[in-house]
Amino acid sequence: MRHFLIIIIFLSFQNGFTQNIIVDETYTAQQLVEDILLNGGCAAVTNVVVSGGNYTSGEKTYGYFNSNGSSFPMNEGVILSTGKIINAPGPNNSLLDDGGDINWPGDNDLNTALNLSNSFNATVLEFDFIPQGSKISFEFLLSSEQYLTNPSSNQCNFTDGFAFLLKEVGATNYQNLALVPGTTIPIKVNTVRGSGTICPPANEQYFDAFNGSNYPTNFNGQTKTLTAESNVIAGNQYHIKLVIADEGNHRYDSAIFLKGGSFNTNITLGDDRTVTGNNPVCNGELPYTLDTNTSGNHKWFLNGIELIGETNSTLTITSPQDGEYSVEIIIPGCTPNATDSITIEFAPDLVTNPTPFTECDGDSVQDGIHTFDLSLIIPEIYLNLPSNYQVELFESTTATVPLPLSYQNTTPNQQIIYARITNIPNCYSTINTPITLRVNTFSNIILDETKSICENTNIILTADNGFPSYSWNTTPIQNTQSITVNASGTYSVTITNALGCKKIKTFTVVDSQIATITTIIINDFEENNTATISYTGNSDYEFSLNEINYQNSNVFNNLSAGEYTVYVKDKNGCGIVSESFYILDYPKFFTPNGDGYNDSWQIKNLNKRGLENSKIYIFDRYGKLLKQINPQGEGWNGNFNNAQLPSEDYWFVLELSNGKTVKNHFSLKR
Repeated sequence: MRHFLIIIIFLSFQNGFTQNIIVDETYTAQQLVEDILLNGGCAAVTNVVVSGGNYTSGEKTYGYFNSNGSSFPMNEGVILSTGKIINAPGPNNSLLDDGGDINWPGDNDLNTALNLSNSFNATVLEFDFIPQGSKISFEFLLSSEQYLTNPSSNQCNFTDGFAFLLKEVGATNYQNLALVPGTTIPIKVNTVRGSGTICPPANEQYFDAFNGSNYPTNFNGQTKTLTAESNVIAGNQYHIKLVIADEGNHRYDSAIFLKGGSFNTNITLGDDRTVTGNNPVCNGELPYTLDTNTSGNHKWFLNGIELIGETNSTLTITSPQDGEYSVEIIIPGCTPNATDSITIEFAPDLVTNPTPFTECDGDSVQDGIHTFDLSLIIPEIYLNLPSNYQVELFESTTATVPLPLSYQNTTPNQQIIYARITNIPNCYSTINTPITLRVNTFSNIILDETKSICENTNIILTADNGFPSYSWNTTPIQNTQSITVNASGTYSVTITNALGCKKIKTFTVVDSQIATITTIIINDFEENNTATISYTGNSDYEFSLNEINYQNSNVFNNLSAGEYTVYVKDKNGCGIVSESFYILDYPKFFTPNGDGYNDSWQIKNLNKRGLENSKIYIFDRYGKLLKQINPQGEGWNGNFNNAQLPSEDYWFVLELSNGKTVKNHFSLKR
């Protein structure tokens, strides 16, 4: 018994969960429109006609439906089908294709509206009405067996058609209101379909679901509840035709569910006019008039506060007041009251930044030509620019091509270009705001310098004079014209002129030091006696033999015999070092005449070079040895065996103690 009760409870729960819609075929066409579809008495309805399938058994293809407490998204309304509506209630466990073999035609107006030529099985509900308001709307959804969860590829393009056709009585052409929102695409199975099958999805944000077997209707799927709407003229007579038909053949029935009470005539104040919507009201449009185009007792409101005394069908706005403007109209015999609202924002008077956009000429040629990044300038042009306004810059007021964001001025130093709002043409398309681009220069020549610093000393680095601002790359930063440093390195100073432009001057500080003389290389006893000064030291040096006249070369030429002092000076002022040396040579002649001057021949100063142990031999021109003299003695007096030798050339051989031998001749003159 306990198991039996559990089964009964489960079946009762399942039956409640899968409750299905119910349909009623007994309603007349007039009742379907006036009692079910129409909301209140805001439209006078006449000439109601309905037509559909002519089944010999009497079943209808139109009628009333009720959700019967099920999950179907509409509580009640009117159903129009391409098959028998008695087969529309769920569960979804059979294929509906009821319209075969009864000679059930399509509809020519539907064919024209959807550009078809082969519709079948049309169900039509049509009537005339006179709206009391300026707008009509009603809610609907499309259900169809053609929403297959496992279609073959050749089934993806099959689709039934329906249209909600509206025209003024006496007009020729209909307007189709059953469109994908925001488009001109008619709503059909293949224009509103979800993903998950081999058929491509289309506008799936408006698709509700593919239905399983436990669904309140016997259709495979449906759209979401959508709204058909149109502006109308209050008091004019219109004709509306609601029609659905199979396309191509009678297979796979479809149905339109029209929500009960949703056929509503109301009013419309139009679309919002907002800054974010790029369509604010321009000040040039003032005064701005709102018009309901509807008779009745009016109440106007601004941000929910009634505007006392405003009771006409029009409201004229004379001053720019942003806000929500709304209206309520009491129309006799029409319930509820007609209402609508519109948000209005007024385009602001733009406040321009009066400051020129100034930059410094950034290259080495200070000619007042500079490349500006206009993307950085554009946000600074207007002080109260809304975020969605698009500003572009033009070279002249008549230019139509905007300047590139990387723009090089063509007029040196200063040029005027023009800003223009380009995405809200109604308000600002004719306004050209002049913008000044200014290029400052730093025309002074600033040269880098190299300085030397001596060991254990300081040096002062001084930037060029006459500028208001200096900034050194020291730690901490120093802002004086001069700084003192005690080490080699690279020091830079940013110099700013009176126009705010900058240049960088670099000081390269190198170590400098006094020289060290390592050796003096002497080449003497030659026609050109030389002395080469070898040294070490990290600097630039110059050389002198008298500490007055200096030369860059470390080689001294054409030196006579004698003692010298060489001076090596650091050009960077780190000091002077000196060292003495001797040049040796032999006398070219001597005059032994007893006058006490040049009476003997001798090679002097050999001892100054450590060559005092050298040997000197004197020969006549025939090679006869005449004398060997001591380098530290008096020399040779021109005698041989106490006899004076005649005036002529004589030869000598000097055998230096360092191994070098010098041979040459000299003259004896009497």
